[in-house]
Formats: sequence, C-alpha cells, structure tokens
Amino acid sequence: MQLPKEKMFDKSGQWIKLETFDDFDNGLSELIDLWSSTSKTATKAVKESALAHFKEDLEAAALEWVDNRAKSKKYAAIGKELTEFEEVLNEGSITAPLADSNSPAAPAKAKKKA
Repeated sequence: MQLPKEKMFDKSGQWIKLETFDDFDNGLSELIDLWSSTSKTATKAVKESALAHFKEDLEAAALEWVDNRAKSKKYAAIGKELTEFEEVLNEGSITAPLADSNSPAAPAKAKKKA
C-alpha cells in the first residue's frame, strides 16, 4: 500500500495538482489518512501543506465548474466533507502523534521470559 504522502506529492516533494472529481474524492481520503498517520514522513509541515494545497485546488475546481450545476454540486459535497474534517482537526479529535515528535508511536512490549 502506498503512503498518502507519496500519492499527494511527487518524488521531488512537489504537490500533485488535483483536477478531476475522482482526484478530489480520493484525495480527501488520502488527506484524512495522512493526518491520521504516524509515519516519520508525515510531519506537521507535510500535513499542513497537503491541507492547504487541497483547499486551493478545490477552490479552483469549484470556480471552474460554477456554471455547471451537476459538477458544482459534486465539488460542494467534497467541500462540505472537507469542512467537517477541518472541524474535527480543530477539536483535536485526530490524536495520532506528529511524526516529528520524540515519543514512539506505541510503547514497546516487554519480552516474555521462556
């Protein structure tokens, strides 16, 4: 399984622009996975960058399709889901530790004596 960061950014670290509805639909899931990740590559800066780029691309897509009611509704639905996700972030409900933290992702288990 490919990490969300690798799908959202190219090998040089540049954001991969979202253009189609499927890009946004899949991208929102990837964004949520990224924010829930404890991977060392999922730093706070990467998470915030992905969120900012996603929002920027979504706004551009919504403006592009403003005259197409069907497509506009689809992008508005993604926008609503994004707003709900941001509310969860602001409430602190996503509790995965940031990858740049010094604490381990999970405590080590004690070895059983034989």
